[in-house]
Amino acid sequence: MAGIFRGAVGLRLNETADMERPSSAWASDGSGRAYLWQGVGLWIGRSEGRTQWHDHHAHQLALAPVGELRFRTEADGRWTSFAGALVPTHCKHQFEADALRVAHLFVEPESRAGRALTERFGTAALVALPPDEARDAARALFTAFEADADSTAMQQAMTAAIHALCGAGVEPDEALDARLVRALDYIRRHIGRPLPLGEVAASVALSESRFRHLFVDGTGCSFRAYLLWLRINLAVEAVMAGASWTAAAHQAGFADSAHLSRTHKRMFGIEPSSMRPTAREAHWHL
Repeated sequence: MAGIFRGAVGLRLNETADMERPSSAWASDGSGRAYLWQGVGLWIGRSEGRTQWHDHHAHQLALAPVGELRFRTEADGRWTSFAGALVPTHCKHQFEADALRVAHLFVEPESRAGRALTERFGTAALVALPPDEARDAARALFTAFEADADSTAMQQAMTAAIHALCGAGVEPDEALDARLVRALDYIRRHIGRPLPLGEVAASVALSESRFRHLFVDGTGCSFRAYLLWLRINLAVEAVMAGASWTAAAHQAGFADSAHLSRTHKRMFGIEPSSMRPTAREAHWHL
C-alpha cells in the first residue's frame, strides 16, 4: 500500500484474544472486518460485550440493522439504547451490544463528510441518528459485507451510507482554510517520522502560534492529538502488512509498544494485542 489510508487494509482480532480484562464487566467479544481509507474507516461484523472508556478524533457512526446498541458518556450515567448513534469527535464513551451485527463508520471531522455531519448533528453530545436512516444504511452495508464484496464495493457502500446520513442538502457551512488543507496533506505524507509543529507551520508559511490557532480552529483538536490519531492508524496499517506491534510502534513514530498500547486503548477501548493480521481480510474484535 502506498501511504496511509490509500486503500482498504485489514486485520483479524482473535475470538479468544489476550485483552486486559480487569473484570467481566469490561469484556468484549466479536468478529468482522475493518476497512481503512483516507479520512474514513469502517469496522463491520458482530459485537458482544462492553468496551472500556475511550475517545478518538473521528466522528463515529454506530449502526445496527436490527436490535439496539447501547452507549453511555458518564461513568455513573444510564445506558441509552439506539438503532444508530453519532458519537462526535473526542466524546468519551463506552459502547456495548448483545451479540448484534454492528457497523462503525469513522469519519474525520475536518473532511467534507465530517463537516456535513457536524452541520447536521453538531458536536455537543452523542446523538441518536434517525432510526429509519440508520437501519437503511446498516442494511446496505451488511448486504455488501455478507455478499463478500471486495474493498472497492465496500468503499462504495460506505460512501453511500455516509452520504445518506449526512442528510439531503446538508453541506458544510464553509470550506477549510486552504493553508490547513495543505498542512494536513503535508502531515499525512510525513507522518512516519518525527514531525514538529514548527516544521508543518513553515510548510504553509505561518508562525507556530498562528498555525496552532488555525489547526485547532479547523480540526477541533490539538496538533499532538491529531498526530496520535494518524499514528495509531499507521501502526494498524503496519500490523496488517505483517509487522509486530513493537515494530509497528516504531514505524508509526511511537516511543515504544507500551505507548502505542495505551494510546490504542484510550482511542478504541480495546488492547491492540487482541488484533491478528490475515492475508487479505480485515477482522476486528470489539
